[in-house]
Amino acid sequence: MKVLIVGDVFGRPGRRAVETLIPELRQRLSLDAVVVNCENAAGGKGITPKIADGFLRLGIDVLTTGNHVWDQREIEPYLDEESRLLRPANYPGKVPGVGSYRLSLPGGRSLGVVLVEGRVFMKNLTCPFVAAERELNELGNCTAAIVEVHGEASSEKQAMAWYLDGKVAVVFGTHTHCPTADERVSQKGTAAITDLGMTGPYDSVIGMRPEIAIERFLTQRRVKMQVADGNVALCGAVVEIDDKTGKATSIVRLREPLST
Repeated sequence: MKVLIVGDVFGRPGRRAVETLIPELRQRLSLDAVVVNCENAAGGKGITPKIADGFLRLGIDVLTTGNHVWDQREIEPYLDEESRLLRPANYPGKVPGVGSYRLSLPGGRSLGVVLVEGRVFMKNLTCPFVAAERELNELGNCTAAIVEVHGEASSEKQAMAWYLDGKVAVVFGTHTHCPTADERVSQKGTAAITDLGMTGPYDSVIGMRPEIAIERFLTQRRVKMQVADGNVALCGAVVEIDDKTGKATSIVRLREPLST
């Protein structure tokens, strides 16, 4: 099984990269599944039903989000209607949507996808470690399972990888929009990378026009964010998984520039 995992899609430039590159990558890399974090796809803040529908029609199998999933209020009823769009599993109380999905693949195979949100430097949610284990148990016996940790702290994301070591095929992080170079496969067969990075404009400050971000830092005022649009790339990783064991055999970082 070969799975492409894609980092946070940011604004219109990120959407262009997804729409242009995902179909080509799917064919060129002979991918079995594509999982994309889309939580910043709508102008850098949240996701709308229209954008989500477009991504799913494109052939993306599962869409994940994070702390910005609630930014566009129109997405809340959609979360209850479309189980392929995940919100973090560890929000407390009754909230729309689900935090995991079981993807059926040809040959009777299945891929479990779980999404949790970190708590360090973020919201005080329920425990992501407990939530991840709960969702994996509820998914049941899948050919393989992957877990995304949408979090700020590298330590928390790396700790999750060791916590689930040998239990899942992949643990990967999102949220910081900065790709890390620590991809590895453990001796127990769990691939891990601390952060996939951003799918969007890299001539920016995590997706924003640099001058806007600089003004925010210099003045400590809330200045309206504006999406940048230069040096656009799709970032993520390709993971190969042994169907017989459900363990990862390789993980390769991916950075695909969008030709203008």
